[in-house]
Amino acid sequence: MDEQRVRERGPARWWHPGPPWWSHPDAIGTSTGTSAGSDTGPGPGAGIRRPRLPWRSTLLLTVLVLVGSNFAAHTQPHREHLDAYARLLLLATCALLLWRHRQPVTVAFGTAGLALAYLAAGYPYGPVFAAVAVACFSAVVAGHRRAAWAALGMLWAGHLLISLWLYRWLPPPGDGGAGLGQELIIATWVLIIVSLAELVRLRREQWARERADRAQAARRRADEERLRIARELHDVLAHSISVINVQAGMGLALLDSDPEQARSALTTIKAASKEALGEVRQVLDTLRAPGDVPRAPAPGLGRLPELVEQAASAGLAVDVTGKPPRLAAGADLAAFRIVQEALTNVVRHSGSRHARVRLEHGGGELRLRIDDDGPATGAVAGGSGNGLAGMRERAAALGGTIEAGPRADGGFRVLAVLPFGDRDARGAGDTAGARDDTDDRDEREDR
Repeated sequence: MDEQRVRERGPARWWHPGPPWWSHPDAIGTSTGTSAGSDTGPGPGAGIRRPRLPWRSTLLLTVLVLVGSNFAAHTQPHREHLDAYARLLLLATCALLLWRHRQPVTVAFGTAGLALAYLAAGYPYGPVFAAVAVACFSAVVAGHRRAAWAALGMLWAGHLLISLWLYRWLPPPGDGGAGLGQELIIATWVLIIVSLAELVRLRREQWARERADRAQAARRRADEERLRIARELHDVLAHSISVINVQAGMGLALLDSDPEQARSALTTIKAASKEALGEVRQVLDTLRAPGDVPRAPAPGLGRLPELVEQAASAGLAVDVTGKPPRLAAGADLAAFRIVQEALTNVVRHSGSRHARVRLEHGGGELRLRIDDDGPATGAVAGGSGNGLAGMRERAAALGGTIEAGPRADGGFRVLAVLPFGDRDARGAGDTAGARDDTDDRDEREDR
């Protein structure tokens, strides 16, 4: 059961593709729940725990920006010296990155604006652009693509304006500005950053779709398993309880006048209840941990004689015509349950004490026909209960059909058509169950 629950819920919480904050719904909810990445006010992400601030990555990036800017200042002596105001701008730009997961839009525009102020003051070019790149990268991954593009566009347009026109009035004195080639290089780097962010965003969406598909598939498997178990329990209990009910009524009626016949009815009740308990236990065994071997094979058409005996003990004479072919386990179980449910309905809802079961196969299909002579004893004889619904579901699961309804002569008929492979059809007997030596020889060759 534990392993089944794990499969339905998906992977454990400690496993996730990509960085930790990608896979957590609180991170997604708080970053996409508001239009501007705000953490206040009601919305889809309200009441959900916010993601932790990325202290370690921000501290590491801050050290790299400060050290890299000092190194850049030595290689660019014509730019302004790094003073306290420059270092304050660098620290403020990096400090904003602490909120890049909570407020990605604000952080993207804030880092771009501070970086533009740093460049307008004439300080040396350096890794200050890395902070802007990280902020816009986080905004794109969080789904705020237009905001990230706008922030990068603002930074590039501002730098273009400074380097081609405003440099005459801005520090450092005597700066000759930048050429168009340098601006194209900067634009190329901007496109590379945005492209990488878009690739990560697409990959993240793919992971989200895969997780949703896995969760949906797990729910579908769980629903199908519950439906299968419900059908099995219905078929087992309905048939066995119908036999027990008939025999109990017979035993009560004959308890005083014919004690031996009443004893026979009680013996039948005991056998039917024992078999029902065994089959219920077998159905419930499927709820155990996967990998355990079933305690008994699933019933199939090979147990049709036992089913006929049980029906006879309930006062129903059943004539079987035809021999069942070799079927896969699922098809064999479905065919057996359909015959069992049809005979149970005859016992419960028909005044006839005689039923006919006919098996035919050919062309890759098994045809099951169950007839009784009627008349119906209750209003439910028309087939609106769960039994017929279960039979139709079993047939539909195999790609087959079920037709059930009253006959023109007053009886009731259930006709099931179940497909099976040609490989199973070869080696199966004909309708009457006879084979000649040539067929046996061909069967051995096919094997």
